[in-house]
Amino acid sequence: MGRLASEDHLCLIRCRQRSGALNRLDRTISRIKPLDREAMELAHARQDTLTKPRGSLGRLEELSIQVAGITGQAPPKIEDKVIVIMVGDHGVTAERVSSYPSEVTAQMVYNFLREGAAINVLAGHVGARVLVVDIGVAQELEPHPKLMSRKVALGTANMAHGPAMSREEAIRAVEVGIEVVERELARGMDILGAGDMGIGNTTPSSAIVAALIGAPVAQVTGRGTGIGDEQLQHKVKVIERALMLNRADPDDPLDVLAKVGGFEVGGIAGVILGAAAHHIPVVIDGFISGSGALIAVGLAPQVGDYLIAAHRSVEVGHRLVLERLGLVPLFDLNLRLGEGTGAALGICLVEAAVKILTEMATFAQAGVAQALE
Repeated sequence: MGRLASEDHLCLIRCRQRSGALNRLDRTISRIKPLDREAMELAHARQDTLTKPRGSLGRLEELSIQVAGITGQAPPKIEDKVIVIMVGDHGVTAERVSSYPSEVTAQMVYNFLREGAAINVLAGHVGARVLVVDIGVAQELEPHPKLMSRKVALGTANMAHGPAMSREEAIRAVEVGIEVVERELARGMDILGAGDMGIGNTTPSSAIVAALIGAPVAQVTGRGTGIGDEQLQHKVKVIERALMLNRADPDDPLDVLAKVGGFEVGGIAGVILGAAAHHIPVVIDGFISGSGALIAVGLAPQVGDYLIAAHRSVEVGHRLVLERLGLVPLFDLNLRLGEGTGAALGICLVEAAVKILTEMATFAQAGVAQALE
């Protein structure tokens, strides 16, 4: 997926480094490094000394080793947990692709801030703080201590009639995500969950996925908020028309984002890039954050190693997204809410994996005989 384009982009970054003209996005991409193999080897070696048969905790062992490689710490720690909810509206809702009106986006923001949503309950359960980012809500929101206002525009344009946003707006959306990470680092952040809110956002996400992986629109388009068969067929036709009209370049993730994307999807891509640049593991939620991950990996292929897929969404296109990213989800609970709800539960499992590595006794400490050679 656009690997040559990504290599060309890295060449461009090096040229800009020499000229001193790097922007925030380019600087961030240039900082993303391979996982720390030494830390992973140390974590693996410790796993083999813990009081259990080798490999008996399966994915939990693998997760702890991955987190060690991401953070460069062996053993790593998971204490400060953050869920970032990127929120934006979509002009394509004018095509009646959702069963809810776009006004619900702003209403749900206030619900998040009042801590009345599912993500508030689950984040509280796992001990994560929630940060809500207005990156493109279609109305002005009242200031709030837990709301970060970084509005790129009052919602995207209707992609069924032209590009959803300009290329400059697409870059700005990604850079908002990077900015969020850089700001939150000062407060402490050991792991990040990527969430979203935006009525109609499965429509641009389906368009992004179809454009980037070359799948038929019908194979990656689901029911979103629960639309019926007739409305689903209409939604597919709207996306097909938008892709034909805008002709997004699959080898240019920013072009795809600009032509048929959403501000919150770009923000999630930026959050992923920013976290990877600062050695922070990212737990992605469902279909929307998965489409953001496709954008991020298209811009910087190494960022895929920093990703942990929480779950497999009910949205039909999510399976193809996970396959393209090379990720195996931690669980499948038939979730399709978004907000970062799956990511919160995923963070709980990652934290459990790290605690096994750091807190479990070794054979020597416990005075337990090891397996016979």
